[in-house]
Amino acid sequence: MRKLRILYVASEINPFLQVSEVADFLRKLPQAMQEKGMEIRILIPRFGSINERKNRLHEVVRLSGINITVGEDEKPLIIKVASIPSAKLQVYFLDNEDYFNRKYVFLDKEGSFYDDNDERTIFFCKGVLETVKKLGWAPDIVHCTDWMTALIPLYLKTTYKNDPVFKDTKSVFTVYNNVFEHKFDEDIVEKAKSMDVSDENLANLRSADFEGFIKIGCQYADSVVKANEDMNENLSKLLNEIAANTIDANIEDDDVTETYFNLYTELVPE
Repeated sequence: MRKLRILYVASEINPFLQVSEVADFLRKLPQAMQEKGMEIRILIPRFGSINERKNRLHEVVRLSGINITVGEDEKPLIIKVASIPSAKLQVYFLDNEDYFNRKYVFLDKEGSFYDDNDERTIFFCKGVLETVKKLGWAPDIVHCTDWMTALIPLYLKTTYKNDPVFKDTKSVFTVYNNVFEHKFDEDIVEKAKSMDVSDENLANLRSADFEGFIKIGCQYADSVVKANEDMNENLSKLLNEIAANTIDANIEDDDVTETYFNLYTELVPE
């Protein structure tokens, strides 16, 4: 049996950054899958609160230098890498001075949601797929975690559907209770466009809010996972309405890694 290739994409992972429970779970799940014989890559944003010296990040020059389009702007993408201590896992960090060189993650020092978190998300999602292309590493499954990764299943089904690296790739989108109230500017749809992405493809994003991102992720992912047993009521209802294939995998359950292992092997049969 060949090794399944799983790409994990998230906004946080221990020990580099923890904003929510996602960070702990993203530390646990990839290692569990690696121990079951799967080949793993992990990509997160290089938020400014991640100490590069302490965590021994270094730039991967051969992967850096791509420009990512966000609306009418093009922003340079820098790739850095570090290893998780005590695990044979590498984490790739996507960096850009304009978007990630800040002391804080999603909220400024006054506790206000950054107005450009939509652009940071779009840059990150597009950057992930371009980075993997440059790696030349074809994932069987892209596991997208939380709202900041929600556009990746859409891009896989449109812009990258015929790309040799992604043509057989399945996507999993895990939804957490990390709800925010902020509403973005209405030009979010224009910013999120990419090759072969139409206004119709992005219709669910027109609400320009948390639910918009979740709807897009659920609409295009091959499988949607509900991570919290006590899911926000509106969010739970939304998942039931939008997602065609939803499973429960409560991160507190002892057998949750087994649930994911079964999901991956069902999505990519031998």
